[in-house]
Parts: sequence; C-alpha cells; structure tokens
Amino acid sequence: MATVYDVAKYILDKYGSMSAMKLQKLIFYSQAMSLVWDDIPLFEDDFEAWRKGPVCRELYNAHKGKFMLDDSTFLEPYLVSPSALTDDQKETIDAVVRSLIDVTPYQLSCMTHREAPWKDARGGIPDTKNSDAIISKESMMEYYAEHW
Repeated sequence: MATVYDVAKYILDKYGSMSAMKLQKLIFYSQAMSLVWDDIPLFEDDFEAWRKGPVCRELYNAHKGKFMLDDSTFLEPYLVSPSALTDDQKETIDAVVRSLIDVTPYQLSCMTHREAPWKDARGGIPDTKNSDAIISKESMMEYYAEHW
C-alpha cells in the first residue's frame, strides 16, 4: 500500500509548490474520494480534526515548521515511492486536485469545517480549540459518497 508521503510527493511533483495547509486538504479529499470511488484507502494513516481542518499527523511531522512546500525534498528522510500508487489511484488524486487546485487553503479549510467528518470527529469542541480526534475513514466514505 502507498503511504501519505507517496501521495504528497506525487502531488507536489506534478502540481508544484503549495502551502502545507493546501497539501493537507488535497490529500484529505484524495483519501476520501479513493474510499468512495475505489473502495480502498490510498494509505493507512488517519486524519485528525485539527482547528484548521483535517491534518494527517505523520505528514505534518514531516513538514512541520514549513509554510510553503516548494518541492518534495522535505520527504527525503522517509521511504517515498510514488510508483507505489496505482494508475487508478493517480487518476483519483488527479481528479480531486484538478477540481480543487484553484481553491485557496483558507477556503479548503472552511469547506472541511462545514462537512460532517470533521465536525462529528470534534464532537462539539469549539473551532478555536485544539483537537487530535481521529476522523474515521468510515465517516469520510459515508459523507462524501453522498455529497461529492
């Protein structure tokens, strides 16, 4: 199975530099749509319902302290192999990224705040408070199957 790092490298290499927040949200939506369209996750790692939307902690730990990700060199310490992605997975990622590439990171964050997977995982925690609650893959699949 591919890793979140493989997906990050694929997106950055193909679509160029972007903020860490934008990359996190594009990967979140790619994971969601892989669950819906392909019936399998892109990678095992979970997303947490952070203040500014879904964040994969493993990826965050790799880019921590960086606002703009100009290339994928921050991933060098990890075993990264975008070739682990199947053609179907790349098609899913590309469809998601193409549909959201012009949306700002802030707008992507606001989108996730209106959607059930993030809201339900937080369980009423105010938007201004930190949370490390897991957004389940099941909630992502259920919600986005109806709303994408």
